[in-house]
Amino acid sequence: MAVRKAVIPAAGFGTRFLPFSKAVPKEMLNVIDRPCIQYVVEEAVRAGIQDILIVTSRGKSAIEDHFDYAPDLEAHLRAGGKGAELDEVRRVAELADIHYVRQKEQKGFGHAVLMAAEHVGDEPFAVLVGDEVVPEPTGAERDLLPAMLELFERHRRSVLTVVEVPPEDVSAYGIVDGEEVAEDVYRVRAMVEKPDPADAPSNLGSRGRYVFTPDLFDHLRRTPPGKGGEIQLTDAIASLAEADEVYAYTHRGPVYDVGRPLNYLQATIELALRRDDLAKQMHDFIAEVAAR
Repeated sequence: MAVRKAVIPAAGFGTRFLPFSKAVPKEMLNVIDRPCIQYVVEEAVRAGIQDILIVTSRGKSAIEDHFDYAPDLEAHLRAGGKGAELDEVRRVAELADIHYVRQKEQKGFGHAVLMAAEHVGDEPFAVLVGDEVVPEPTGAERDLLPAMLELFERHRRSVLTVVEVPPEDVSAYGIVDGEEVAEDVYRVRAMVEKPDPADAPSNLGSRGRYVFTPDLFDHLRRTPPGKGGEIQLTDAIASLAEADEVYAYTHRGPVYDVGRPLNYLQATIELALRRDDLAKQMHDFIAEVAAR
């Protein structure tokens, strides 16, 4: 069965971006001219997925408003002859068939994914973290989600994205213990959530892109609270890997955790440099700043 559905967890507090995230969802952080969660939805659509469930929480209604029609704004743009802006506003509202479910208590990333069980049913599904931006590939770069879907179709087993991280950063990631079975592909033996560097089984850190079989939900239901008193997706993946094959795909391109201030700035600069209407001005500005 092809992967038709994607789940975007977007229910966290966003504490790394306070005070901004006190009143505005971190997923609505503006990267150039659109919120980061729009990049995530567009990534899923680019991979052929049209059925998207966003897991929200209290105070996140701006996400729903963003992907909805805006009759007053559209009428204003139409009256002002701003056809390009009107087309873009309508395009955002028609990107995909977007559904919502509310996580009433923040019990962890794993719990947020579990909130999607009823919507997903007995189908494979993708999970894309709502504040991690994977730029659309250029040149020889490979698009991450299609590559994961291809690996899933080949093995019919769950797939997660990993990146190689420096030793000093392993304590910030779920770390994979895996056996390399092909170039950039590992069979997962175990996973450890945010280990001490001395105890880390590898430098392969999990990032926020996954393709799961529906079996994951049973493992999430059996997963007790772990690190931080939350239900950790990493623990459920480790349990799934004990029962069945799970694969890790090594992504070589950029992934930006926009919920981190430095990554947010880096994402803004890189995405601007990839746009024809902004690249030259951004290059000139960076050169000017560097010369001061």
